[in-house]
Amino acid sequence: MQSNQPDPRIARGMQMQLSRRRERLARGEQPLGWKVGFGAPAAMEKLGITAPLIGFLTDRALVASGVTLSLASWKKPLAEPEIAVHMGSDLPADAGRDAARRAIKGIGPAIELADLDRTPDDVEQILAGNIYQRNVILGPCDTSRAGCVLDGLTGRILRNGTEAARTSDPQANTGDLIDIVRHVADVLAAFGEQLRAGQIIITGSIVPPLWVEAGEEVVFQLDPLGGVSIRFAPASSLQ
Repeated sequence: MQSNQPDPRIARGMQMQLSRRRERLARGEQPLGWKVGFGAPAAMEKLGITAPLIGFLTDRALVASGVTLSLASWKKPLAEPEIAVHMGSDLPADAGRDAARRAIKGIGPAIELADLDRTPDDVEQILAGNIYQRNVILGPCDTSRAGCVLDGLTGRILRNGTEAARTSDPQANTGDLIDIVRHVADVLAAFGEQLRAGQIIITGSIVPPLWVEAGEEVVFQLDPLGGVSIRFAPASSLQ
């Protein structure tokens, strides 16, 4: 995975994004971590990039598992079941795979909620808008899987009680998670930031994202670790 890409679109977009992050932190939001997006091979090919795009998370985005969320102001909401990597120590740029593994204290399930409010065809604007990020639901961190041990995991996505997707290869749609962690560390360092202990990275949707609507429920079960869920308020409550 190439991290320090000489791509002016990425440079301009990241500078705008991180400037907005600094403004939000100055207003009192707390840093939560980072996200990757458009890491599936088809998405990267379409955008002309060679590695996932990087966005940020703050505590303002965090919602508890099982809550009901209104989509009243959303345009094209989608839900992405993801694996959250929890960092136990700082990771500098140019870290090797062993160093990256040592920095990861555990993993857990997550659902990211995004709102595709404009066409995803402009890399600079995608980054400036923080890759459509709106909310994130985090499950507990399983420290028995320190180092990002993925053996034996099965991801099941239930939509309104019916299984909508399943995978026993959680890296098939995202790429190698250790490489993703290293990529995040490299990109942040290139723009004056650092991947730090206590931060999380949501590493991309393990299956194609789900377009969601008012009145639905999405459950992501990452067996045997546990699961997270989100409900969307019925349409009648959006009036």
